[in-house]
Amino acid sequence: MWPSILDIAKTNPFGTPFVTAKCQGQNELTQTLVRNRHIAAASVSSGDSCEFGSNKYFMLCGLGGILSCGITHTMVTPLDLVKCRIQVDPAKYKSVFNGFRVTMAEDGTRGLAKGWAPTFFGYSIQGMFKFGLYEVFKVYYSALAGEEKAYEYRTTLYLISSASAEFFADIGLAPFEASKVKIQTTPGFANTLREAMPKIYGEEGISGFYKGLVPLWLRQIPYTMMKFACFERTLELLYKYVVPKPRQECTKNEQLVVTFAAGYIAGVFCAIVSHPADSVVSKLNQEKGASAVDVLKKMGITGVWKGLGPRIVMIGTLTGAQWFIYDAVKVWLRMPRPPPPEMPESLKKKYGLA
Repeated sequence: MWPSILDIAKTNPFGTPFVTAKCQGQNELTQTLVRNRHIAAASVSSGDSCEFGSNKYFMLCGLGGILSCGITHTMVTPLDLVKCRIQVDPAKYKSVFNGFRVTMAEDGTRGLAKGWAPTFFGYSIQGMFKFGLYEVFKVYYSALAGEEKAYEYRTTLYLISSASAEFFADIGLAPFEASKVKIQTTPGFANTLREAMPKIYGEEGISGFYKGLVPLWLRQIPYTMMKFACFERTLELLYKYVVPKPRQECTKNEQLVVTFAAGYIAGVFCAIVSHPADSVVSKLNQEKGASAVDVLKKMGITGVWKGLGPRIVMIGTLTGAQWFIYDAVKVWLRMPRPPPPEMPESLKKKYGLA
């Protein structure tokens, strides 16, 4: 039987209760546990607005995901539009600068904002599930693994937690992604989300919104796995080898700069890993009645890499900004922000490092 989220959050993987800080002695005990935390340890510090791993904590993480994904994806809509058009019509849109020039010549400056509404709503929903459920699954899986395995195999835990979260997040994103691509790549189809959704439903039914779901999973799940695992490990390495002082001695602003740097590095790898599937999704949603296999055959090996340059710039910036906003929301809402995981004392003794 699965334990409740709150039960897990209040215990370490071995089931040792975490004591709420109600007096000085208890607070010192809690702080010691937090300093020596691994992935799933709970944190109840004075000044925090909620307990690490509580339902309120997960809900606020979802809110942070809405803001980080919704805002950033909407901000890069013009670049995303050009990238999609390069993918589906490389003969007309030969490069990023050419794509911007042709789009502005045909549609004016306002044409660069096409698809902003499905982008905002779709990625807000996706962000809520992506970040919120990531935190949930990370707590569950690390608790099931136990303290030592949760540390030794933390990269695996990041990967499976993010993959689990993205699976559900893409179900919410798919209808809006289909509408966005139709608006951006099919001339005369629709100019707004209000026009696009009824038209897709009228022509293809509910399947029209989800025909790109499998390619979307193939694009987004590897992307998100890289995004979270690479970010977590990069953040750990930056504090260990690059940042000249321990994280607890850094100011909030300095911590946010490190967060952005780790996020940008993760974003570059994300773009490369997920780009072929992104090209298939763009072409698939443009062509009615086509399958992912048909599109892949038509585009070929070289065709699926069209638009990689602008996507690296877009995804690198976007991912760095997302992690920055997400962490800033945690600061703003006074949420627990545990430091990177440290080796448990039992493992230090086991490897002779104690």
